[in-house]
Amino acid sequence: MEDPQTARTTRVDQRVRITEIYPSIQGESTHVGKPCVFVRLTGCNLRCSWCDSGFTFTGGGWVPLVDVVQQAHGFGIHTVEITGGEPLLQPAAIPLMQRLLELGHEVLLETSGSLSIAAVPEAVHVILDLKPPASGEVARNLWSNVALLKPHHEVKIVLADRGDYEWARRIVAEHALPARCPVLLSPAHGLGDPAEIVSWILEDRLDVRLQLQLHKVIWDPDARAR
Repeated sequence: MEDPQTARTTRVDQRVRITEIYPSIQGESTHVGKPCVFVRLTGCNLRCSWCDSGFTFTGGGWVPLVDVVQQAHGFGIHTVEITGGEPLLQPAAIPLMQRLLELGHEVLLETSGSLSIAAVPEAVHVILDLKPPASGEVARNLWSNVALLKPHHEVKIVLADRGDYEWARRIVAEHALPARCPVLLSPAHGLGDPAEIVSWILEDRLDVRLQLQLHKVIWDPDARAR
């Protein structure tokens, strides 16, 4: 981690506040099961009711961008995900993704959907969350992001109850999301019932995928760096 004096003098677009960097497998998204390096940035502008990453809200340490890139690249794993917290709160998240792309990595970005993805490099695989009512943050969805979605992006909606599902069904239809990119519905851990969600999807013939959090099946659901 960067010492406090250096942190004060390093340009904000040349350093990132890091909670952890670690290799694992991708537990979510259409990339589930792939070996992946996770670069988890500190800080979030939302407080979703079911959040499982509250430890990222504070703490962490400032690290020069060049060191983050070197560490992530050094694992020798092709896929790297930039996650949080909310990565796009940090200006250096954009050059971080660009440098990883230049090194030949497949780069994923997990983002809350509350901040614009307009500046995200074209080749990055954006995983855009949309927040339904039970999250407590439905008003923070930045709907202008929908027009920026590309076929290699995807939308994720975490469901806590039937009301969230009905909201998701309406949003999928209103924005013709499956025509833009894959759409994943994910039960909130300990709240949404996967079997029940499957029955709803089949009943409505909804053009979406069910997503379970694979890492919570393999390891302790509360474990970090897994």
